[in-house]
Amino acid sequence: MRARTLPHSRLRSGGGTRNARRTRRAVAIAAVAALGAGLLAGCADDGKDEEGSSSDGGGGGGGKTKITLGLFGTAGFEESGLYKEYEKLHPDIDIEQTVTERNENYYPALLNHLTTGSGLQDIQMIEVGNIAEIVQTQSDKLLDLSKYGKKSDYLEWKWQQATTSGGQTIAVGTDVGPMAICYRKDLFEAAGLPTDRAEVGKLWAGNWDKFIETGKQYKAKAPKGTTFLDSPGGLLQAILSGEKDRFYDASGEVIYKTNPAVKTAFDLTSEAAEDGLIGNQTQFQPAWDTTIANSKFAAMSCPPWMLGYIKGKSKPEAAGKWDIAQAPKSGNWGGSFLSVPKNGKNAEEAAKLAAWLTAPEQQAKLFAVQGSFPSTPAAYDSTAVKDAKNDMTGDAPIGTIFAEAAANIPVQTIGPKDQIIQQGLTDNGVILVTQGKSAEEAWKNAVKTIDNALDK
Repeated sequence: MRARTLPHSRLRSGGGTRNARRTRRAVAIAAVAALGAGLLAGCADDGKDEEGSSSDGGGGGGGKTKITLGLFGTAGFEESGLYKEYEKLHPDIDIEQTVTERNENYYPALLNHLTTGSGLQDIQMIEVGNIAEIVQTQSDKLLDLSKYGKKSDYLEWKWQQATTSGGQTIAVGTDVGPMAICYRKDLFEAAGLPTDRAEVGKLWAGNWDKFIETGKQYKAKAPKGTTFLDSPGGLLQAILSGEKDRFYDASGEVIYKTNPAVKTAFDLTSEAAEDGLIGNQTQFQPAWDTTIANSKFAAMSCPPWMLGYIKGKSKPEAAGKWDIAQAPKSGNWGGSFLSVPKNGKNAEEAAKLAAWLTAPEQQAKLFAVQGSFPSTPAAYDSTAVKDAKNDMTGDAPIGTIFAEAAANIPVQTIGPKDQIIQQGLTDNGVILVTQGKSAEEAWKNAVKTIDNALDK
């Protein structure tokens, strides 16, 4: 499965459908990823279930109040048992979800439903790349959830991303995507590089230039047929994920063409591509999946959800051959929010459910089963997070590693068209350098593509 917005969101592991009582539309499951033994990633039918909107949801079967959720990808709330737990705590509540596989299909429909005021679920998920546009243009349609969720529970920057200039918080955060580097210990050893995660992290600590230098060391003794990194898009995403200002400034102006941080990241990625340090595939395409299965690269940018993707695409013998180290600089790649439309018949009960699903205790449970890293720091001290392990990375304390990265993520300026700009820079920019274009040609093509899209 290739969800077109995955490079700008997180891939959720977990899988399954609601039973007949909970789902009116059949959900097609595609096994994609897992974090931990036996976990599968699910993707649902791209169709929207208009009949499941809050406009008709005054009560479920047996006189219960039905709360509906509109989600994309696989959020994992059902897979981790959270719906059943909430229903047990609240016997008068019946929960039902409708899932769209790709955010690129989900989000335009959500905007349309918000604009028309119809077809909305009681709870609607919003991807981090879209949150700024929702805050700026649709906040009057959404409930202020600061009355339900506790601001002190969440990472400050996560809470602020969904808060208007007037102080209304129109969504509460689910997960975040603190950046790390996953690497193959066997390939590093074959190339003469250290394999201990602390020593590996020291190779590039604090500087992405050092990371590229490590790649050159790898290339000098690289096992035949392998590259240091998987893809130019992954590298560019990782570098930019640690920048405070990327594509927009604080006033809302588009600055990607004039921001030195963006051009520096683009040029460094292009340099790595020109030097043959990076594979020539676009992430989340079938050809890229094959490079994972066949161990064709030694390292990759790795937010928590990527571990599930690695497991889902790897051969069984790859288990335990991976490890994880801190990235040169902390950054964030992915994360979502839950919002509650004001016009829902069950807005009050929906707000309570949204706050409960994203509270620290529930986020810790979600990480243990699902791999979605909590946006609530209080969860980081829980056993579920601290003791978390992953089949691919063996005994690596992944919860501790990602918690450290999360603590140092900068507060980023998020713009309404971040996804369009990021995708233009990767899929219409740096990937071209691996195909023989110069960095200058790739940059010009990316700018042309982005500007055409922004002018629409």
